[in-house]
Amino acid sequence: MEGVNLIDVRSDTVTKLTPEMRKAMFEAEVGDDVFREDPTVLELERQGAALFGKEAALFVPTGTMGNLVSIMAHCVGRSQEILVGDESHINIYEQGGTAQFAGVHTRTLTTYPDGTFDIDELVRKIRPNDDIHQPTTALICLENTHNRCGGAVLPVEFIKKVSQIAQKYNIPIHMDGARIMNAAINLGLPVASILEDCASVSACLSKGLGAPAGTLVAGSSQFISRVLRCRKALGGGMRQVGVLAATGLVAINTMVSRLADDHKHAQLVAKAINDRKSEYISVDKDKVQTNIVLINVNPKVISPEKFAQRLKQFDEKEVEKLGESVSVIMSPRSASSLRCVLHADISAAKMELLIKKLNYVLDEIETETKG
Repeated sequence: MEGVNLIDVRSDTVTKLTPEMRKAMFEAEVGDDVFREDPTVLELERQGAALFGKEAALFVPTGTMGNLVSIMAHCVGRSQEILVGDESHINIYEQGGTAQFAGVHTRTLTTYPDGTFDIDELVRKIRPNDDIHQPTTALICLENTHNRCGGAVLPVEFIKKVSQIAQKYNIPIHMDGARIMNAAINLGLPVASILEDCASVSACLSKGLGAPAGTLVAGSSQFISRVLRCRKALGGGMRQVGVLAATGLVAINTMVSRLADDHKHAQLVAKAINDRKSEYISVDKDKVQTNIVLINVNPKVISPEKFAQRLKQFDEKEVEKLGESVSVIMSPRSASSLRCVLHADISAAKMELLIKKLNYVLDEIETETKG
């Protein structure tokens, strides 16, 4: 929309390429990656493996495929099962691919609000190996940061506890690390130290890191050789894909430290809402750890859908008061909440407009409600 200040905070996947990424794409040296001859892809995988503290890495098209090929590579036999949080991305948003394509059974653990689960429940749900009636527990899946829990960062102590159980029962851990770099920035730790007890990780380049596409799967060399076969079987073999890998190199080398800005902006949104002390809208500020803000609304006053619709719209009266037209795109998340995700394309100037628009809409709602 020409002349409109558009602020899209539905997800950190909506970012546009940086000039450096566009230049890298243009200049990328390429080859046939199915033959493992694309030098830019190979360099991205080399750097990714080193970043995550693993022996090897593989570039795949998407995060959903990254999780699926990882599960397939870990669960190589029949009658196998994974343990995963009931609120996890793998369980909710990946179309049941573990069953649909991998033939792997899923058993869920109750997800706590901080993205963790009960260790005792984990132990109870590990299958006995000597019971022919039950599947075999082959993998434990974690998610960090946790999407449905508002970008929650898994405590390192929790990962250690899960690892102790995993080692006792000889079960590997896979980390859905779509936003693992956000966790590293929040904790002030090298990402490799967060992942040291995990056999594998799937980390997106196209979320907070701003690349247009792609995910890195990392683990042992033997594991990655199996992942390569699974990627091919799922149609994920790519040819001269160094043009995309080049943006991934820019992402992991230039976009990680700036994630702290997204976290700071998320805190500003939470503060702006809570400073109003409104009975209609609130944020649990203690749960805003990274770049995701879950905004709670009173559905008796306004539904998340209507609130999102109002943020997107603007009229002459609003333009006159704000001095400009501002359209904010936000996603309803539940019957009583919306999700606001901060990212690289939300500058300090856009943050001012976002908060200005939020306050304007809230003023309007409160005036209409109190009549």
